[in-house]
Amino acid sequence: MTRSRTYGDAGQAFPIYITVVAGLLFLAFAYLAVGQAAANRNGAQTAADAAALAAALDTRDKLRDEWVDNLLDPTTWQGIFNGEGVDFDGCDRAYQLAAQNDAEASCDPTFALPPGYTVEARTNKPVGDSIVPGTEDKHARASATAVIDPLCTFELPGEDAGDDVLPQLDCGDGIIWEDLDPDDPTSLPGPEDLFDVHLADD
Repeated sequence: MTRSRTYGDAGQAFPIYITVVAGLLFLAFAYLAVGQAAANRNGAQTAADAAALAAALDTRDKLRDEWVDNLLDPTTWQGIFNGEGVDFDGCDRAYQLAAQNDAEASCDPTFALPPGYTVEARTNKPVGDSIVPGTEDKHARASATAVIDPLCTFELPGEDAGDDVLPQLDCGDGIIWEDLDPDDPTSLPGPEDLFDVHLADD
């Protein structure tokens, strides 16, 4: 009698074992689907960040060139530091960086202060098949905004100063650029000295 009861208990436990294993497998596949979605989302965010920064860096360099071209006219400096005087056509760089990160992007300049670019990226690869319905054609999307912040301030010379007197640039952290020499562009501050390019806070 005891032996028969043991076999009976084992038979009753087997369906429970199958149910538990099936539940664990379902959870494993669910975690895999979540992981795939998270990886795609991270890929989209990386593409958006890189693309927005690339566009902003491209325009930052042009703003520095514009500043050098207008070095002898300090009245134009603040406008240039605010993003004036150049075309905000850095979106081509954004598209290139998005493609390098296996994504496609839309890109728009932003002209509020500080100016920059907003990029929306979409991964080329979908999440793929999973236990979550509809993921086989689902593409991750993300957006990012990069801005071009001027680092330097200055004071215009007084009316009694000579025409060849240029302001000194105070770029923070004790960095002062003085005796700016228009005849030696290599001695002038570079793009990274004049502007900080960074992702905007959400």
